[in-house]
Amino acid sequence: MARNKGPKIGLGKVLLRVFGFFFVSTLCGVLITGFLAPVVAFTSTTVGGSVGFYQSLPSELNVDSPSLSSTVVSADGQLIATFYAENRVKVPLDEMSPFIREAIIAIEDNRFYDHAGVDAQGIMRALSSNLTQGTRQGASTLTQQYVTNVLNESRLSEGRPEDVVLSGQKTVGDKLREVKLALELEKRFSKDQILEGYLNIVFFNRNAYGIEAASRYFFSTSAMDLTLPQAALLAGLVNGPSIYDPIVDPKAALNRRNLVLNRMLEQGKITAVDHGVAVATPVELNITPSLQGCAGTSFATYFCDYVSHLILNDETYGSTVEERERFLYRGGLTITTTLDSRLQNAAQQQVDASAGPNPDKWGAAMTTVQPGTGKILAMAQNTVFVPEDGKYDTQLNFNVDSKDENGYDLNGAGGFQPGSTMKPFIYAEWLNEGKNPTAVVDASRRVYPVGFQWRSSCGRVLGGYSTAQKAQNLGADDDLQNNDDGYYRSMPINYGLYNSINTATFATAAQLDFCGIQKMVDTVGLHSGLDNAPVNMHQIGNLLGSIGVAPVVLASAYATFANDGTYCKPIAVTGISDAQGRKFQAQTPECREAVKPAVARGVNAVLQDVLKMGSGVYINPKVQSQAPVAAKTGTSNNNGATWVAGYTTSLATASFFGDTSAGQQRAGQNITINGKFYKSLDGYMIAGPQWANYMMTATSLYPSGPFVAPAPPPAPTVPVTPQPTRR
Repeated sequence: MARNKGPKIGLGKVLLRVFGFFFVSTLCGVLITGFLAPVVAFTSTTVGGSVGFYQSLPSELNVDSPSLSSTVVSADGQLIATFYAENRVKVPLDEMSPFIREAIIAIEDNRFYDHAGVDAQGIMRALSSNLTQGTRQGASTLTQQYVTNVLNESRLSEGRPEDVVLSGQKTVGDKLREVKLALELEKRFSKDQILEGYLNIVFFNRNAYGIEAASRYFFSTSAMDLTLPQAALLAGLVNGPSIYDPIVDPKAALNRRNLVLNRMLEQGKITAVDHGVAVATPVELNITPSLQGCAGTSFATYFCDYVSHLILNDETYGSTVEERERFLYRGGLTITTTLDSRLQNAAQQQVDASAGPNPDKWGAAMTTVQPGTGKILAMAQNTVFVPEDGKYDTQLNFNVDSKDENGYDLNGAGGFQPGSTMKPFIYAEWLNEGKNPTAVVDASRRVYPVGFQWRSSCGRVLGGYSTAQKAQNLGADDDLQNNDDGYYRSMPINYGLYNSINTATFATAAQLDFCGIQKMVDTVGLHSGLDNAPVNMHQIGNLLGSIGVAPVVLASAYATFANDGTYCKPIAVTGISDAQGRKFQAQTPECREAVKPAVARGVNAVLQDVLKMGSGVYINPKVQSQAPVAAKTGTSNNNGATWVAGYTTSLATASFFGDTSAGQQRAGQNITINGKFYKSLDGYMIAGPQWANYMMTATSLYPSGPFVAPAPPPAPTVPVTPQPTRR
């Protein structure tokens, strides 16, 4: 730390001058004047007693960095959002315009480099002016003002705004403490360091704390590039930010600016020519509104909201919510995320296009995760965070769970019924139990009554499909239905999967241990989007995806197949550091072996056929020409939730389109979307093109290799003719 090179006045002399001023002020009855009105309490004390009181005051001032703005950035360095309690960006003195340094000294403390923190001459001058001219001139030096700002900033950072002390509220104790701290401060720091600290902490406007934020807000420039008239205007503001606000009262601001310029001329800091040009310059503002938090950004808004919740929910960053809020809003953090701005922009373009004008408020959402790391590379939805005319607005994030695994709020919609995107996990358990991938199952069966003899080594299977039992209120639904007639027959199990035949899925499950199905679903991270509870696969409706799952969760589960069976928990934050370079714990990949590689390869082979000749055959085939891709369509029973979840070896994306209103009961039938009528929505219709068009861009940025081929299966025992379906 550099030492002060300014003048050093002995403590005795300073005390004599200061307390001499107190004594004279008291005797003269001018205690109502600006600088030390509260000293009326000293009328019954002696200067010696005051010195004793002074000596008992603390002399150490903890000059921590003031509250600084935190930024959230993408992995490729794009600004996502700024969080702050006070919009402030710290800059060193040598990165500030010389004009602002000279202007602030000229108007606030022209003897700054001549005193030792307390200016006895200034005090006597202020007293004389107040006595003879009836003014209320103060005498606090920049060092004293800096002390006051540091103390108040400390109170705010500690969550004690009620303890903030303004100039007109200072008691004798406050003023004496300020004097002592100012003197001690000048022993510890150089004048330039004090000036730098002052200019970085001082209040200019409720949208701008410190000179850099003020420069950006009022003039859309940096502190380094401030012109003379701009610097003079900002220097004039600190004495009365509301009085001299150029937005509220341009005339008052202009007069104050010119007063600063006059002082600079009188003190020889600028030439007469410079003064004349500056005074003749009109006040020309270029306001750049400060964008606070996720609501203030149009880029990756909902991903931003997710990241903020991750920080505020994590006790690593504070044991209480208040501590974590101070960490985020006052810590001056740089939070580096996993987001790829190129993928994010491409995803946003697709979800916005899916529903078009969208007067009926249908929701579209997509999340991409990276196999092998779990990094969330894109997270988009077709809504706005802040209400706008003609826009579908919501603050709920369609892509994430309602709560995290510890029960903290994530501001998520809580997931949507995944429909047939659950079927690959039943097939995965079939392979896991060593069964033939092309074995023939009886898909003609439509009745599975309550009490059907399912296999389960760990629990009881609940529910049933039987119209007769439904009529008797026995807890059953109607007979099991396929989307198209003609598939109630025997068929190879892989054929049943890539054509998404419900009855084939149930025929498959009937030969499996439901505990194995449960373990398969759990190991790839699937869970309810509402409460983070496991998806109960012993409730047979969940074989067809009746419990809501969030897109980020589904994408991560499918990424397991892309990653040869290794599951990685989704992560969004890769780095957190503050202005001093201190690093804080961030998220790191958490991966585990979840599915046998041979099982994952078998699933990959069938899901590639979904796009070639199965339920996804009508999705844009061009996506298959860019890279090997695998996918599965999904549709809820009432067509209100539709999906395509698909992946390459490099990317896994869950694409959703459907009802996102409260309760999610709206049927996707006989509706018009984006000018097109749909008798019933299906995964391949809107969610499919949304996914395919996006993946064509994504795969060009993240090249992918071929999937590892599984061992060749035996030939099917029953000949079949492939027939594309639309479910």
